Amino acid sequence: MAVLDHGSGNLRSAVRALTQAGAEVDLTSDVDGAATADALVVPGVGAFATCMDGLARIGAVGLIRDWACQAKPLLGICVGFQVLFDSGTEHGTTTAGCGVLTGQVTGLATRRLPHMGWNTVTGFEERFYFVHSYGVAHDPEAPVSHALGAESVTVHLTSHGTATFVAAVSSGSLLATQFHPEKSAEAGAGLLRGWVSSIHNR
Repeated sequence: MAVLDHGSGNLRSAVRALTQAGAEVDLTSDVDGAATADALVVPGVGAFATCMDGLARIGAVGLIRDWACQAKPLLGICVGFQVLFDSGTEHGTTTAGCGVLTGQVTGLATRRLPHMGWNTVTGFEERFYFVHSYGVAHDPEAPVSHALGAESVTVHLTSHGTATFVAAVSSGSLLATQFHPEKSAEAGAGLLRGWVSSIHNR
C-alpha cells in the first residue's frame, strides 16, 4: 500500500503501525507510483490548509478523489481524515477539501481545547487516542454521506465537553479516523489489522 508523503503528517508512526498490522508499505510522494498500489493512506497532523497544500503540491487531490470513486481501499488519519470532507475552516479561513465525504471541518464547539486523550467511539466500543481542536460536528439533520458515489457510510461518534463529533467514518473499504489508530495501543492495532486483512481478502 502507498502512504502519501505530502510534507506533513504522522508518517513514520503510521508506516510502522501499518507494517506491524501486516501491510507492505511504500512511503511516497510519487502519485503515479501510488496509483498502482492496492491501498492508499492519507496521514496528517497540523492544519487543514497546510495538508491540502501539500496534497495539491504532489498532485494527490485528484488521485484521492478517483480512488474513492472506484471504491478502492482508502485510509485517512487525523487531518488526513479531515481533508476527505468538503471543506475546513480554521482561523476564519475556509479551504476546500477533497470532497470525498459531505461535511465541514470546524472548531470543536467546547471550551476545553485541544481535545487530547482517550475516548470510546460508537460502533467500535473501544477507546482511541485523540489530539485535535477541529472536527466534523455531528448533525442529524445533515448526516455525513459519500459524496462521490452511492455507497452508504457508517458514522462513528464520540464527545468532548459539550461537543459531539464524528470520530470515524467507514464505507466499504474506506476507513477515515479523527483519532490516531497508530497511537491507540491494542485497540488501534486491532483496527488496522482488520482493515489490512480486508484488503488482502478482496
